[in-house]
Amino acid sequence: MSDLKSTGKIIKFLDVVSGTSKAGKDWQKQSFVIDTGAEYDNLQCFEVFGEEKVTNLTSFNNVADTVTVSFNVKCNEFNGKYYTSLGAWHIEKVGTGNDKPVEEGKDDLPF
Repeated sequence: MSDLKSTGKIIKFLDVVSGTSKAGKDWQKQSFVIDTGAEYDNLQCFEVFGEEKVTNLTSFNNVADTVTVSFNVKCNEFNGKYYTSLGAWHIEKVGTGNDKPVEEGKDDLPF
């Protein structure tokens, strides 16, 4: 496995893409975009491949969740053109969109 990792907030889930391979097996993949918060090149689009991973992606993650994505860089050639993708193989939730930072010395308690 690769040790490439990136952390950011999920900003979008793209539509599920499915098809049939040359061998006649059905497949599906889904992409999602995170915002790393960096000043430049802050958006990264990852994809998960396989029915179980596609189902788990939206079952356990939501837009605005902060995640750390472990991924591999994949490159495929088709008709003389090269296509690169970031294949996510592990997604770890760091925080949820509902997390609110608590200022030091302040809390929601009335006493």
